[in-house]
Amino acid sequence: MNIVETYTGHVDPGGAATRRTLDALTITKLSVGPMDNNTYLLVCRESNEALLIDAANDPDRISDLVGHGPDRPSLRTVVTTHQHQDHWQALGAVAGANGANTAAHPLDAGPLPVPPDFLVEHGDTLSVGQVTLSVIHLRGHTPGSIALLYRDPAGHPHLFTGDSLFPGGVGKTGSPEDFTSLMDDVESRIFGELPDETWFYPGHGDDSTLGAERPKLGEWRERGW
Repeated sequence: MNIVETYTGHVDPGGAATRRTLDALTITKLSVGPMDNNTYLLVCRESNEALLIDAANDPDRISDLVGHGPDRPSLRTVVTTHQHQDHWQALGAVAGANGANTAAHPLDAGPLPVPPDFLVEHGDTLSVGQVTLSVIHLRGHTPGSIALLYRDPAGHPHLFTGDSLFPGGVGKTGSPEDFTSLMDDVESRIFGELPDETWFYPGHGDDSTLGAERPKLGEWRERGW
């Protein structure tokens, strides 16, 4: 697996992964599958334990991302951000091959190919080695969509949003009510709580920051679903 160490937030389908190195954590992003899904491998630098966000597709490429040598990280947890099928095609294979636990919100657990070992709700935490991630429930794209937040004590926050927030808008919703719910949660639980320098990592496509997107919130709500 070719991994680019200069992190920009962009990866190409079928192309190299890209890694961001923080004081306590590395974040490696890879595009998998025909829908350009992003999968994120988080590795605690102290313990070499790992957590994967969305085993979306291409289990062999995800295996290559984790690595095969004796110094590869120990993948302990695979988190699924929501129930849509393009986000869990490789879940069973990746979790099984690594003996990893799986986690999801209870409202989205039913359609998953393997029952989650851990059900997580808004305000819960997940650990990757010595690093703690907070669970944020964002209701609307699906009933149980979640985001994961890492508050880096040595820098800005890092937020993994699944398909609930993208550069340019919130994720697709099926009704005006779902759209209003998602906008309300994104505004109150993300933009209302986190600073502009927060970097967010979506389920497809390029990353962005809350500061770049904040001025557009009114336009998004007016545009509607």
